[in-house]
Amino acid sequence: MSSDTTINFGGFVPLSTVDWRGHSACVVFFRGCPVRCWYCHNEAILDGEDIRDVSDIMNEISSASLLVSAVLFSGGEATMQEEALTTLAAFSKKIGLATGLHTNGVYPNVLETLIKKRLIDHIALDIKAEWRLYTQRLGLNCAPEVKKSFTLCKTAHERGNLPEFEVVFTLFRGYEGEVKQVASEVGDVSLVLQQGVKHTIPPLTTTELTAIADTLCRPVRIRTREDGEIIYEGFRNCRPSGFR
Repeated sequence: MSSDTTINFGGFVPLSTVDWRGHSACVVFFRGCPVRCWYCHNEAILDGEDIRDVSDIMNEISSASLLVSAVLFSGGEATMQEEALTTLAAFSKKIGLATGLHTNGVYPNVLETLIKKRLIDHIALDIKAEWRLYTQRLGLNCAPEVKKSFTLCKTAHERGNLPEFEVVFTLFRGYEGEVKQVASEVGDVSLVLQQGVKHTIPPLTTTELTAIADTLCRPVRIRTREDGEIIYEGFRNCRPSGFR
């Protein structure tokens, strides 16, 4: 089977139990990204071309569907390729799979389309820095777009049009001071503090991340390579609000 839609393809993982909490999922990687995060662990697919017919990826998803309950779209940045992403999301829903997306939020209009068409069940939005530091940190003035994506997803989740929504903040040693401001900016949205890992920089440990979480007075999820993902609510001298 062939189609008129193509994808700049970054890779495929037929089975993952760590990329979407509570799901066994296959992962489709889209090549290309407008953002250049210095810590990106998928640098190899930020550029270049590997153009495939989306029907090839549909076949991969179909084969994986015997073992998984969901498909996760990642990258690179999947929302750069709206037609391929919406086509694959619609196909995945049609064959009974839940659909998830990891995104940097630079293309809010694509997220709006996915939500309006009920093609997406889970969005993990990577917030890279405090809003005021986006341009300095990334060399790209995309904070307005990411803010729009955040508001869009938060509203959709509150209205029941987006079943799962979380913000992911990747933490490196030396950037601990930003956490409070980011947590304040996202409010009561589910927040993941993710251990940053990059070459020679010693990563923050689970103990160090829980100490940072203590300063937030709210539930968070802490994600590290050593311990996987934990829900942390053990705040000292705090009265955290409810966790969703």
